[in-house]
Amino acid sequence: MSVVLATSQTITSKAILKTRLRATLQPKETINDEMHAKSKSKVRRPAAKPGRDYGCTGKGNGKSMSKALGIVSFVLATLAPAVARENLQTRPTMLTLQVSSDPIGEICRRIDTSDDGSIVSVSLHRTFHDDFEEHPLLKGNWVPHYAGGAAWPEARYWGGDGSDFKRKTTYNGEQQIYVDPRYGGRSVIPLGLDPFKIRNGVLSIVATRTPPALKSVLFDNDYVSGILTTQSTFSQKYGYFEIRSKIPVGTGVWPAFWLLADDGGWPPEIDVMEGRGERPGELVMTTHWRNPPTGRVASCGFDFSRPDASTSFHDYGVLWTRDRLTYFIDRKPVSEIKVPVGFDDPMYMIVNLAMGAKYFQGVGLVDAETPETVEFEIDRISAYQIDVIHAAKGGRRTPIKEVLMGEIGVQ
Repeated sequence: MSVVLATSQTITSKAILKTRLRATLQPKETINDEMHAKSKSKVRRPAAKPGRDYGCTGKGNGKSMSKALGIVSFVLATLAPAVARENLQTRPTMLTLQVSSDPIGEICRRIDTSDDGSIVSVSLHRTFHDDFEEHPLLKGNWVPHYAGGAAWPEARYWGGDGSDFKRKTTYNGEQQIYVDPRYGGRSVIPLGLDPFKIRNGVLSIVATRTPPALKSVLFDNDYVSGILTTQSTFSQKYGYFEIRSKIPVGTGVWPAFWLLADDGGWPPEIDVMEGRGERPGELVMTTHWRNPPTGRVASCGFDFSRPDASTSFHDYGVLWTRDRLTYFIDRKPVSEIKVPVGFDDPMYMIVNLAMGAKYFQGVGLVDAETPETVEFEIDRISAYQIDVIHAAKGGRRTPIKEVLMGEIGVQ
């Protein structure tokens, strides 16, 4: 299912949530006076990378909470405004991409676009778009946490012991917890922490050091940050998924835009863009799958260098057709891989700013040198579905049915 449709029960839940969020945000926020997150008619546990452990428990208290909230509000309010927005004319509802038609091998490879004869055009139409002219939780397109299974209590998403289960990935060595204005940590009272800021049409996911007074309430995590997913709100099989963003840098800084299967299984996983905070200008694009004969998880991908990635906006995307995954930077193909086994279900989008990584090279654990505040600036996130494919030099047009059910190729 590509889109989960709302039921009458969903509408009622959204109305209640909208009222609660309005009470949570006022009068602290001036950017938005009402927000809501889309109620989930389906909730699933997020897919986990190998050995991920989402559980963490402990005890704490909320002393000096109001003082700490004041500190966080001041830090977030004094951040510099984002600039260098994309021209509105470059945000098409229709899109054409150039991809390779060379026979695809079993492993990933970099793409050489110098041979025009091996390039075909793919026409697409837009199916999802957020250019962040308003708060990302306002319309219910995004969810600010990982989703749980059907038995996961709705109230636990928003606070109480064990609620961090859906707000970080412990196995990775992450040192942040994902928050939103409604989340209360160990408490059931919303803390009002908002890591999502809109300035001049640019979304910033902001990570800040956890105030000492809130550390125990927030499960002793060193940073508070944000995550947005479209699980239960939007998913799609095949097509093009893209983010336009800057890539923040610093020790322990780990921004990402990625896709997971909507059925809740893992793998497959498509990492459209992951930044290596200790290596300015470097990013990685990776495909993950499970080999049926061994049951082991395999990965294949490449690092790419964009020296100005931390200061300038670039487009990072992936085109998923039946036979191959093609990765793009600034809408130019840079690598591809034959679609591995297991890519059978629609996939949803995730964008997040993690802090700290035990195993992912080039990130490291947060330390005294890590910035007090980190911003992951995002101009837009979009998805497109395939219309037709045709040869760049006059080959026949290929209907979408053939594109999705057969291989790309010039005929």
